[in-house]
Amino acid sequence: MELSADIQKLPRHFVPKEFAVTDWESLEPFFKDLSERPLNSASDLEQWLKDMSETEAVVSEDACWRQIKMTCDTTDKTLEDAFTYFCMEIQPKLQPYADLLNRKLLDCPFTKELDQKKYFTYLRSVKKNIELFREANIPLQSELSVMQQQYGAIAGKMTVEVNGKEYTLQQAAKFLESHDRSLREEVYRKIQDRRLQDQQAMHDLYSQLIQKRDEVAKNAGFANYRDYKFVELGRFDYTKEDCYQFHEAVKLHVLPLIEKIYQKKKEKLGLDTLRPWDTEAEPEGIQPLKPFTDGKDLYEKSVKCFEEMNPFFANCLRKMNELKHFDLESRKGKAPGGYNCPLTESGAPFIFMNAAGQMSDVTTMVHEGGHAIHSFLAHKLELSAFKEYPMEIAEVASMSMELFSMNHWEAFFNNEEDLKRAKEHQLERTITIFPWIAIIDKFQHWVYENPQHTIEERTNKWMEIGKEFSTNSIDYTGLDAYRRIGWQRQLHLFEVPFYYIEYGIAQLGAIGLWMQYQQNPQKALQNYISALSLGGTQTLPELYTAAGLKFDLSPEHIKTLMEFTAKEMDKLN
Repeated sequence: MELSADIQKLPRHFVPKEFAVTDWESLEPFFKDLSERPLNSASDLEQWLKDMSETEAVVSEDACWRQIKMTCDTTDKTLEDAFTYFCMEIQPKLQPYADLLNRKLLDCPFTKELDQKKYFTYLRSVKKNIELFREANIPLQSELSVMQQQYGAIAGKMTVEVNGKEYTLQQAAKFLESHDRSLREEVYRKIQDRRLQDQQAMHDLYSQLIQKRDEVAKNAGFANYRDYKFVELGRFDYTKEDCYQFHEAVKLHVLPLIEKIYQKKKEKLGLDTLRPWDTEAEPEGIQPLKPFTDGKDLYEKSVKCFEEMNPFFANCLRKMNELKHFDLESRKGKAPGGYNCPLTESGAPFIFMNAAGQMSDVTTMVHEGGHAIHSFLAHKLELSAFKEYPMEIAEVASMSMELFSMNHWEAFFNNEEDLKRAKEHQLERTITIFPWIAIIDKFQHWVYENPQHTIEERTNKWMEIGKEFSTNSIDYTGLDAYRRIGWQRQLHLFEVPFYYIEYGIAQLGAIGLWMQYQQNPQKALQNYISALSLGGTQTLPELYTAAGLKFDLSPEHIKTLMEFTAKEMDKLN
């Protein structure tokens, strides 16, 4: 299959070329046309689907740009207002039409004549949306869209001073790699103390979000928001019980590996006890890894690395750069975190991150780069709905890229020793992320099963779950005040509830693809490209099969993958 990154903005046939979303009055006529148009034949239906897809792409892209601009600068009130306007004035009016159009599609006699294999996941999703839709939830969902963004506004203002200079928390984290232990402790405490200052604002925001989300779930006839969210996220292929099984497998097969990793770290640093500010450190005489200097350097080295894997991957990044679809460096007033935002009409997505010159930034860049390639590969699918792939495969796209790219990190490191350290860092991260995923997921199950809990109960539960997934390797003596609010640094809890177990499921898929890559790189990349090119047109197990993977959350399967990763780590020593 010939791959090209020369992506073209979708041509408009139904919405005028110069049309831009400004208000509901100018947008509504397109939805009115779609809802009232007679469908007298299969070809009428197909044209209607194309026109609806085009309209969805125009609206979706406008909403995405509003969010991108706001996260790039949380201090600009006009950008925040533009995003809020969409959430409060346009989105609520779209929802009844979306429900109307969903019902029109299912009621149309010609829908039965569509290729049922090709349209299966789409129609399944439409049925699910009809089941969930409630008029009463429209204002609540609009309020939630706005409230969720307050997390970024609170966190984006957090800075600390180190050696007389102001740093964002992301930038300050690089001092945790220093061989000067007292500096590490000082910066660690400063970062945590800064978080403590806003702990009440975060608690209040989260409590409000929980109450509103619970109301949404009850309105839709669900016992709790967790059960509602499983349906909304389209988790057709696994259950809450599978999540519990994953949690247990992490305790059984991952924690012992982490114990070994930290034991080795302690010996390497020559310490009697390992404290939380020691986990990223290097021994005296060894400089922290400096894979790049600034955003431009990070971009150029990433292109070089992707070129080695597959020229198409590099061309995707080049195309995005040509369109100015990158904002890579950390700065004050910028929202925290990193994301790849698909732009349905343009095709080429936008990558946002907070790079500060660390090894973890390389991981974020190749991770988001994997998401970007997924966006490019799915763009050719004919309907916007076909490009809505499950998150559990979306994260395979990004996490596999972290592991594939390791074989080509010479772009970032010009000596063998640094390269080896970088790979070791990546594999440690691949393993040590699992308990955090399990903790965040298990915490959310409890939070939404018990929505009336107090802040004290929430804190106690957080600490209890944390202990379940802790090893004895790190000494947290005297740090309970910090640990009690550890969950507040996880933006997913605020902005995208229940979206976290996907990282664990996908990490298993990524390790599976990496096993393939170590044996036959070309075949593994072909499987990767084939699966991602399907977008959301197949079920999750089918997408995994297309990638040559098993969709399996059992402890046995997890054990196999962990043993492989441990062997790969041993090879580096």
